[in-house]
Amino acid sequence: MGRRRQVMSDRLKYALAEELGVADTVRREGWGGVSSRNCGNLVRLAIERAERTLWGG
Repeated sequence: MGRRRQVMSDRLKYALAEELGVADTVRREGWGGVSSRNCGNLVRLAIERAERTLWGG
């Protein structure tokens, strides 16, 4: 199976983690240490940002 294409840049992921307050967890434990709920919140924030960018908001 081929490699997955990365959708979000690491820079964006870390910025969103900072915004949600889970950046320390990511630094200490990696992304696997972030709860499912917070991962969902990261995705929600990424989608909101993308929509704002697309719609000029």
